[in-house]
Amino acid sequence: MSKSSLLPTVLFGPHAVTRLIIGGNPFRGYSHWREEMDKEMAEWNTGEHIADALCDAEAAGLNCMQMRGDKFIFEGVEKYRARGGKMHWIVQTASEQPDILENIRTIAKLRPIAIYHHGTNTDKHFAAGTMDVVKERIELIKELGLMAGVASHLPEVHEWIVEKGWPVDFHMCCVYNLSRETRESKIVSGGGWVNEDWLFQEEDPPRMYKFIQQVDRPCLVFKVLGACRKCQSQEAVRTALRAGYENIKATDAVIVGMWHKHMNQAAVNAGHVRGILNSGV
Repeated sequence: MSKSSLLPTVLFGPHAVTRLIIGGNPFRGYSHWREEMDKEMAEWNTGEHIADALCDAEAAGLNCMQMRGDKFIFEGVEKYRARGGKMHWIVQTASEQPDILENIRTIAKLRPIAIYHHGTNTDKHFAAGTMDVVKERIELIKELGLMAGVASHLPEVHEWIVEKGWPVDFHMCCVYNLSRETRESKIVSGGGWVNEDWLFQEEDPPRMYKFIQQVDRPCLVFKVLGACRKCQSQEAVRTALRAGYENIKATDAVIVGMWHKHMNQAAVNAGHVRGILNSGV
């Protein structure tokens, strides 16, 4: 496969990362959409297929990937790197691990450029008033010499972190509030599929975009496609991506989960983003 030119980049600490980043939820069978899609994703995404998709993304002009820090993903990344893959890696803590501090230490040995705290877990600690636990984890990431971030589905959590002066380098911002009630990722809980349609409400994105536009740190923004809900056609995908870029800072990037059983989504999405950004967004 011929390699496309690199997509436009932003400065992320000392690194230049593309403004489109391939996300990892599909690799773990988590669509936030439908049970049958979760099953199909989980069955398809072997370590080899994950490596295939990452190679496709790099060939399409992306230079950064975002995935959780668990053994299944480690296998796919190892296979990708064995093929010569060079993309930067931003890693989410794996909240099912019994010792998150040890999980962070394990991830740090695998050459990521950044680690961030899992958003659903952040939101649970915020609701419980135990954010000191999250801060300890952030401080460890910094001690290990990596960029540290916090994910949340709630603008007020990000605002609180800024107000408290936490030593974070970036914010992971979900444009939809998936924490309307206390919940757990099915990867963490081991539970079955739950319909999440009610969580994707169009009143949410403007609230998160307001925070993103005001904070002076880089934001990595996700769920701009509404977890398949804005993917009825490629025109719908392009429109949703454009809306995302129009509402974030020029220093921010967008994360999109992709899987390649039916099409090379990285190449298609990269084409959309290249056109959007070259048009002056």
